[in-house]
Amino acid sequence: MRSVPLGPSGLTVPNVVAGMMRIDDKTDAEVRALYDAARESGIDFFDHADIYAKSLHSAETRFAEALSLSAGERSEIRLQTKAGIVREGPYFDFSYEHLVSSVEESLRALRTDYVDVLLLHRPDALVEPDEVARAFDHLEQSGKVRAFGVSNHTPRQIDLLRTAVRQPIVANQVQLSIAHAPLVVQGLAANMETAPQSAVLDGGGLVEYCRIENITLQAWSPLQGTRGGGGVFLGHPEYAELTRVIDDLANRYRVTPLAIAVAWITRHPARMQVILGTTTPERVRDAAEGSDLSLTRAEWYALVRAAGYIVP
Repeated sequence: MRSVPLGPSGLTVPNVVAGMMRIDDKTDAEVRALYDAARESGIDFFDHADIYAKSLHSAETRFAEALSLSAGERSEIRLQTKAGIVREGPYFDFSYEHLVSSVEESLRALRTDYVDVLLLHRPDALVEPDEVARAFDHLEQSGKVRAFGVSNHTPRQIDLLRTAVRQPIVANQVQLSIAHAPLVVQGLAANMETAPQSAVLDGGGLVEYCRIENITLQAWSPLQGTRGGGGVFLGHPEYAELTRVIDDLANRYRVTPLAIAVAWITRHPARMQVILGTTTPERVRDAAEGSDLSLTRAEWYALVRAAGYIVP
């Protein structure tokens, strides 16, 4: 398992992460099997959020109940959670009160004294950077959060936070896959007037911005496409050419297509993390094989072209 730095935090983390969004209906044995598969594959980073699964904090609760980690086991892993979305309204809330109370509930649910990383979960249009800064300061000084980041934020939204927040923004979790790659491929069609792919919003260049500012990108939904109603693109008839190229590479490297989908992201020099959403232990192992697989430039661009993007 290849490791990458988590922004300027000083932490070294695996480039494949186990996402815990769909575990609240799993048995103790199933959660343990998923956790064990991750650890055996070299994954010690687990991604949570307060709103994941059926009810507030239920996935975090299920994780803690099923695993009953000892203090020693807890020290061996990294736990990341998110706050800021309020599903029943007001929908987004980056206030001091909400962020602090959400983290405290996450700590109770996870049965831990701290989380390694807290992400602001999607942007709040009504954000007051001073409120976020006050929450971050309290959570850091009380030892409840060790590093801070964001999710789905644009460069200018991050810059706005940084007018008040003194902690480094170590990560930005964004949607990215071979079949959903506007963040990566828009630059390939720069200045091409008739190509929708070249559209730049909010300053654009998020990948480049994060590289310049030493912010680790975390790719969520690494198997999701946009055609045919969305969903997994592997084997989907709307992605016949992409499937063909992926299968050829999987045969060449003697891995599964899932590993190739992961390797396309981990090949990027931004040194991203891939957030897995599977609850199947075998698929975790398959995905982990993409961690160290270094596609050639020709192979990487062949996948881009097969996904339907312009490669001039």
